[in-house]
Amino acid sequence: MITFFDGAMGTMLQKAGLAPGSCPELWNIEQPENITAVHRQYIAHGADIIETNTFGANRIKLSHYGLSHQVAALNKAAVTAARASCTAHTKIAGSVGPTGKFIAPLGELSFDEAYDVFAEQISALHQAGVDMILIETIIDIQEMRAALLAAKAVTDKPVICQLTYEADGRTVTGTDPRTAALVLEAMGADVIGANCSLGPAQLLAVVKTLAQTTNLPISIQPNAGMPELKNGQTIFPMSPAEMADWAIKLVNAGASYLGGCCGTTPAHIKAVREACATLRPEKRPVIKPATALTSRSKTVFLGPDYPTAIIGERINPTGRKALSQDIREGNFTSVKRDALLQIQNGARILDVNMGVPGIDQAAAMHKAIQEISMLVNAPLSIDTTDPAALEAGLKAYPGRALINSVSAEPERLKSFLPLAKKYGAAILCLPIAPGGVPGTGQERVAIMKKIIEAALAAGLRPQDFVLDALVMTVAADSRAALETLNTLRLYRQHFGYPATMGLSNISFGLPQRDLLNATFCSMALASGLDAPILNPLDTRMKDALAAAAALLGHDASGRSYSTAYGTTGTAGATPPANNIPTTRAMLAQIRQTVINGEKEAIIPLIRKALEQSYSSAEITEQGLTAAMNEIGDDFGKGRCFLPQVLLAAETMRAAFLTIKEVLPAQNHISLGTVVLATVKGDIHDLGKNIVGALLENSGFTVIDLGKDIAAEAIVEAAAAHHADIVGLCALMTTTMPEIDNTIAALKKAGIAVQTIVGGAVLTADYARKAGANRYAANGVAAVKIAKELMNDIKL
Repeated sequence: MITFFDGAMGTMLQKAGLAPGSCPELWNIEQPENITAVHRQYIAHGADIIETNTFGANRIKLSHYGLSHQVAALNKAAVTAARASCTAHTKIAGSVGPTGKFIAPLGELSFDEAYDVFAEQISALHQAGVDMILIETIIDIQEMRAALLAAKAVTDKPVICQLTYEADGRTVTGTDPRTAALVLEAMGADVIGANCSLGPAQLLAVVKTLAQTTNLPISIQPNAGMPELKNGQTIFPMSPAEMADWAIKLVNAGASYLGGCCGTTPAHIKAVREACATLRPEKRPVIKPATALTSRSKTVFLGPDYPTAIIGERINPTGRKALSQDIREGNFTSVKRDALLQIQNGARILDVNMGVPGIDQAAAMHKAIQEISMLVNAPLSIDTTDPAALEAGLKAYPGRALINSVSAEPERLKSFLPLAKKYGAAILCLPIAPGGVPGTGQERVAIMKKIIEAALAAGLRPQDFVLDALVMTVAADSRAALETLNTLRLYRQHFGYPATMGLSNISFGLPQRDLLNATFCSMALASGLDAPILNPLDTRMKDALAAAAALLGHDASGRSYSTAYGTTGTAGATPPANNIPTTRAMLAQIRQTVINGEKEAIIPLIRKALEQSYSSAEITEQGLTAAMNEIGDDFGKGRCFLPQVLLAAETMRAAFLTIKEVLPAQNHISLGTVVLATVKGDIHDLGKNIVGALLENSGFTVIDLGKDIAAEAIVEAAAAHHADIVGLCALMTTTMPEIDNTIAALKKAGIAVQTIVGGAVLTADYARKAGANRYAANGVAAVKIAKELMNDIKL
């Protein structure tokens, strides 16, 4: 069955007289008849579900208009206005849009505050009687997690989760549709999809990916193409007939909820409904769920059908005095260095343990998870016995984590299983019961059954389990290794879930532990081990894993093995990236440290370089600028994403500040002065803020005027600050013409300034027609363009 949503609300209200820059949600109270009239048009043209006029009705967005105290009233009025238009069969979806801010560490908004903001709005919609909640146009999976958690807490209504994707098929912060589906389904979303983004052609691939990942219904609401500037007017080029053609393809790909976003009118919805009225799409193939962990931007599948997934064990203070002391002092430099080294040496998942006695483990875990998830794109395993630390880590983690571990002890089951269900985490099941450690494989299977039964009763799913075979030391029990190997085989026979275990305990108290560990690992892999927990820097273990991959069929025809061992005889450990052997080793190390985003490590490195008589110009050009050029190239090619770019930029800024501190007498010349502003009538400044941070961290002087800035104020600021460049942003179709007006005003005032424009709704063609010098698709491109423009100015 296909269900049809409505289309764009904002442009319809503008046609009804809503002035640019006015609060659309205020009309819910002041002019509800106009809101009802829009809903009626969409219902008359075929919409089964209408969306409340509450996209920006959260306290953060409303604060711009001085209406943050009106959240409940505006949301309830919107539902009343919608209900006045309904037929007996019409459903009402409570529209919940983004806050307009990034959640820390990408931004300053805390996860808890975001949760509270969403809970307040969704609670009001629920109390007003909506039939479902639609969380839409979200660009960061962490914000979607906060919104979904809030929705599940305050309403029992179905929740639809729609992210917005860029041309590369990922959100602004790097999440692909498969990763999003795995995270959101595990957290309890009822429908998953996408809206806004680009046109239906670009969203077709999103639907196909979602249909191959989840069995949940799929909802798609595309724009009517990308906006164009014609005769001074902003238009969306896709006709109703064209959208209807694409709607058929979207349904055939797996979508069962269809609607429209920017530029779609009642005529578009009518055409879509008529085109799909006779469709009888084939039933989607049922997806057999696999166990998967995700970061914000990467998914790792576990099980016999997938390559061995190494879980790096080194972020654990047990037995490591230096690491323990760093964590106690709140210094996470060594934690981040261990994370990077393990990824460089083949770890696909990182275990994170903050078990230092006498500290606030919840605070330490929260900080560690935030720092590591910005630094690497590998999924994380949260390793703790403390429920508070576990929830702190799960809350901070922008993905689907593994909980290490859940035993059969009643208190552990009682405290950990609800957290796994709430946050959509997988659980590492450890066969330990109140009676002690089981000695045989059969006993471990019996305990494992109890854990799984309890987990299923708590709402977890079969794809949420990873089973630990439990490794005891062979020095204390000669059958320890044999029973563990037997346990692995029994797990595969009885359960079929992925298996894991920490290997190093097997060799405790014996000489040449690396030999025993590597040999045992090979035996375990042949017995059913899927995700060994080990030290990926161990050369002998790396050799064993490479050989096992070839022998067990995970390395087809031994190609990777041949590449690694064909000429050298041993792959050896990958040297740390910061030890690049070159005559300019210090500058290369600075460059790599910026690329890695090691904010704390860059400061002593810069000081050391200056002490060794490297000039500030050398450090800047060959170290810092070279690093940002490389990470910008990686960003453009999809090898890294916004979190890594922002972290690298922060690291470069720390380097610049250190140079200024050490050499205060030197004349530190700015690369140029840039005035930034979001144009009049537009209250969105998230993208502009990213651009400003990247420009400032790259050495530009940035004058950020903020949002909703009139052309006259921008002209005045450009003149007062002798700006070299003016950067203009618009994220609303209704405010796009202000780009043209502002550029025209700058030219009329005779200000010799270069202009860069950008924003979700803008295109290069639009920028050209508006008279801008350049169009920037994202913050990284803006920095590159700004440097190019400054070079042109100097010439």
